[in-house]
Amino acid sequence: MLDALQRLPGTVVDGITRPARRELALEVTRIVVGDERPTRARLEDRMAAADGGLFGPDSVTWQVHGDHCLLAGGVRALLLQTMHPLAMAGVAEHSTYREDPLGRLARTAAYLGTVVYGTVDDARAAVAAVRAVHERVVGIAPDGRPYAANDPHLLTWVHHTLVDSMLRAYRRYGNGQLTDAEADRYVAEWAVVCDLFGAEPAATSVDELRHYFRVMRSELMPTPEARAAARFLLAPPLPLHARPAYGVIAAAAVGMLPRRVRRELWLPLLPLVDPLVVRPAATVAFRSLDWVMDAYPWAEPAA
Repeated sequence: MLDALQRLPGTVVDGITRPARRELALEVTRIVVGDERPTRARLEDRMAAADGGLFGPDSVTWQVHGDHCLLAGGVRALLLQTMHPLAMAGVAEHSTYREDPLGRLARTAAYLGTVVYGTVDDARAAVAAVRAVHERVVGIAPDGRPYAANDPHLLTWVHHTLVDSMLRAYRRYGNGQLTDAEADRYVAEWAVVCDLFGAEPAATSVDELRHYFRVMRSELMPTPEARAAARFLLAPPLPLHARPAYGVIAAAAVGMLPRRVRRELWLPLLPLVDPLVVRPAATVAFRSLDWVMDAYPWAEPAA
């Protein structure tokens, strides 16, 4: 059957497969962003008539964030964030990620979509909304230290884990290539978001990003809560039909973590499993997802 399809003209293959791809695209969208139609198309139209947003269509950010491999980057960022005891304490005591993982995912996707593709006012409003939620995230960590989600130091940690993870995911699995100069541009472009949060000065190049993580090593420590969160992130309660694909995404995320983090979160990878098994499987999965999502019915009104 596959050989027969491959011998058909592309337009015929598209006509045969598009209805099934459309339904798959809708299902993927429901899992990732809930029942809301993705905001990118609407925000791009608004932005084109407005101020260009924080980044704009010529930015490296738009190139990177248009790739579905960032799903693995997002999981990696969450795993890495757990390594800071104060950041993890805030998540453990205040987050609803266990009770409503898909809701949390949808809210995060909506935030990133707005910051990347929205107007400057859209992005500022999204950041302000996150900061308002963070105001309630305060407490005492198990080691006796106070924490606050709006602490500039913790905000900078979260920012850098996200930027580093998205960049690594794209450079390993993306559908395009970045030069070293473009990678530096990506890091620098995202520094403006760190500034909007009122965090500490952000890295503006890959070298500065690497230096930041070297400095932070002494603050990182696996806690029981971090290991529990990591286990949850590797096997969240997704619909059964979505679990195999998510398993590949999670494995790709683990493979991009530093060895020390994998070891201390008890997420070991056997030698050669990542390059020989995980990377080829993840590459196929992300390119297949590109093909599926290409059939997304953008022009249809949201249900």
